[in-house]
Amino acid sequence: MTNAEAMNIAKEEQLDLVEVSAGAAPPVCRIMDYTKFKYDQQKKDREAKKKQNIVHVKELRFKPKIGEHDYLVKLRNLERFLKHHDKVKVSMTFRGRENAHKEFGEKILERLVRDAAEFGELEKPPSREGRNIIIIFKPIQ
Repeated sequence: MTNAEAMNIAKEEQLDLVEVSAGAAPPVCRIMDYTKFKYDQQKKDREAKKKQNIVHVKELRFKPKIGEHDYLVKLRNLERFLKHHDKVKVSMTFRGRENAHKEFGEKILERLVRDAAEFGELEKPPSREGRNIIIIFKPIQ
């Protein structure tokens, strides 16, 4: 059908002629109420946005000479973050002479992985980045 015929039909029905697929060999057009179409499209977009799950990355910072109570508080925070379905980046920072004894920090991180096994799992194993050792936990699905 020609453009003129389609425009006449759309005017008779008091609707709009909307191009659906511009890249097709003959362009594909549709006769519809364009404002209603746009409203329905926005409504679908809003519904899809409600169902999205945004993943946040929280960070916990440790030092090799952490006290027992401080360790337990950070473990509790790790558990809370993972139960809220957030990823957690744990970084062990070494300063000064602590760099000579990285095994102390590695022991604390190994203990953390064991203690957090019931509510989270490792996404990224320990890796060294400068003066830090970083691990990333993800919640158990």
